[in-house]
Amino acid sequence: MFIVGLSHKITPIEIREKFYLNPLEQDLLLSELKNNPLVSEAFVLSTCNRIEVYLKRADQSVNSTFVINLIARIKKINLDFDVTPYIYSYEDQQALDHLLRVSCGLESLVLGEKQILGQVKHSVERAREAGSLSRHFNILTNLAIRTGKKAQHETAISHGGSSISWAAIEMAEKSAGNLQDKSVLVIGAGKMGEIALGHLHDLGVKKIYLMNRTGEKAESLATQYNGVAASFWNIKEILSEVDICFCAVGAPHYILDREKIANIMEIRQGRKLVLIDISMPRNIDPEVKNVPGVQLSAIDDLKEVVDNSMKKRESALQEVESIIRQKVLEFNDKISKLQNNPDSDFFQESSTVN
Repeated sequence: MFIVGLSHKITPIEIREKFYLNPLEQDLLLSELKNNPLVSEAFVLSTCNRIEVYLKRADQSVNSTFVINLIARIKKINLDFDVTPYIYSYEDQQALDHLLRVSCGLESLVLGEKQILGQVKHSVERAREAGSLSRHFNILTNLAIRTGKKAQHETAISHGGSSISWAAIEMAEKSAGNLQDKSVLVIGAGKMGEIALGHLHDLGVKKIYLMNRTGEKAESLATQYNGVAASFWNIKEILSEVDICFCAVGAPHYILDREKIANIMEIRQGRKLVLIDISMPRNIDPEVKNVPGVQLSAIDDLKEVVDNSMKKRESALQEVESIIRQKVLEFNDKISKLQNNPDSDFFQESSTVN
């Protein structure tokens, strides 16, 4: 077993977004790996905070350089910089331990984050549909998901808010004060956008606008959370009105650039505008932060907010690490049984993720 990855811990967002793999790119990578005779199993995890490739390899030539070059080819990245400082890799037991820690949220920007478990599950399902999972990884991935569920249900590791969207709202409160008398725009009705809407609704925010590429989904979610669905055609008018904007879309380009925001700030006549971009890749031009009156934050800026809210969860770390040690033993025992009886079909019990 071999893992190659980049994550928020050692890789800045401007590098992560270069390597971020959208669903189509993940499928292309899985196809390349499946057709490589030196790779017997694989799955890919690509989120706003990490890009990781999990492999069962037959040869040491399938190494970090091999994987990074493959991603660069799919992404058309010009590797004219040294990517080595931003990459990590693990083998065998270290790789197993890392996957279980990721599934439990111990490696997340927000300790105990719940979303990562769903993202792992989705990655596994994508790999299974691509035909790139077999006996060992069926057992492995099912075990990882059960470990994450056990950590969430039996410890306080996910106590309180536990998502990037939650951290973004904490950042907004730090920047703008109590949100009840504020008006907010959420751009994007995906998972992070919907979680943000739920938090804002629970906080009793005065007015919530929602914009999304698909108007029907925006209308449905806006109704659910007492918000107002708005068209992208009206973004200038709405940004001239609101106090805060959360951006959580997946566009391949900036949807808000410096010129557009500078024009909006002229209309606002000096009123502060808080922009929080939790997209991957980023969808608000970083140069926007230089526009007077604008406070722009991205995912990596949330760390300070998160660090101040983690004390209760940190007390659950030892419990979760104990669960992980138990599950490592369980996995090794299952693999040992499989090797001693290769024709057994017990692994089929582990091939379906619940």
